[in-house]
Amino acid sequence: MRAIWSGAITFGLVNVPVKLYSATEDHDVDLHQVHDADGGRIRYQRRCEVCGKVVEYEDIDKAYADDEQTIVLTKKDLESIPQEHDRDITVVEFVPSDQLDPLLFDRSYYLEPAGKNAKAYVLLRRTLEKTDRTAVVHFALRQKTRLAALRVRGDALLLQTLLWPDEIREPEFPALDENPRISAKEMQLSAALVESFSEDFDPSAFHDDYQEQLRTLIEAKRRAGDSLDTEETFGREESGGGQVIDLMEALKQSVERSRARKKGGAGKAEPADKPSSGKTGTTKKAGTAKTGTAKKAGTTQKTGTAKKTSGTRKKSPAKKAPSPKTPARKGA
Repeated sequence: MRAIWSGAITFGLVNVPVKLYSATEDHDVDLHQVHDADGGRIRYQRRCEVCGKVVEYEDIDKAYADDEQTIVLTKKDLESIPQEHDRDITVVEFVPSDQLDPLLFDRSYYLEPAGKNAKAYVLLRRTLEKTDRTAVVHFALRQKTRLAALRVRGDALLLQTLLWPDEIREPEFPALDENPRISAKEMQLSAALVESFSEDFDPSAFHDDYQEQLRTLIEAKRRAGDSLDTEETFGREESGGGQVIDLMEALKQSVERSRARKKGGAGKAEPADKPSSGKTGTTKKAGTAKTGTAKKAGTTQKTGTAKKTSGTRKKSPAKKAPSPKTPARKGA
């Protein structure tokens, strides 16, 4: 495990250095979206709705908006909030453990003793066990002020973040206002049914059947050869408003151009992404040459290269403009 936060538990004059670790992890199979026609990956981009450009993560700020105004909060603004820099888990009070409503519990974290001597950590753990108390604490994590319950789990201290009171919703259902009559016989049968299902809770007895069946399905398709080369599912990604060819495609095009240059192919020897002289528009596809591409300075066009023009053209310097009788075709 990797620590995601470090600080100290403080109450009175006691200071217990600790490191924070996530106590849970997601076991779901990691799936992503693809195009059903060719299996290409579907990407989501952070695109500005004003200028239309794709924005890098480091250039993104946060903002609050109402119906009339938007207030932008820069990274410097958020860093100015003092709670974000507070590294103390401050004990507010110790309460009976059974007074905490499970509905309040949010995320769970393990606390590891960070100092050279774990005595203060062990002392706090044993005190909570003996008194059957839970410490209600206050701390800051990931730009949020948190309320949490500090209690014991095995040999470790467990920190469980709590929802704030105004985040708990009340069940306002009209049907609950009714008071239907329940007979003694119905209560007896209901209690008997509950008794027939009664067991001591063992979480290891339960399994996520869907995820297990999903893994079985994936392996079956793999063995049947129903799969794609992962590299082929990565295509072109837009960055800054323009298309960028991926690394494998760039290497392939470089090799093709190098081979064409060695063979003396005038149309393929020159990079196709340079602007043609006297022509509008460029192309970035490897091996595609416009009529004007081979007419750069210092390049001589061989007989038969421009096959799409009428007649046979003789060798002529690349700098000379096309003959009026045989105009270069656009988009060739």
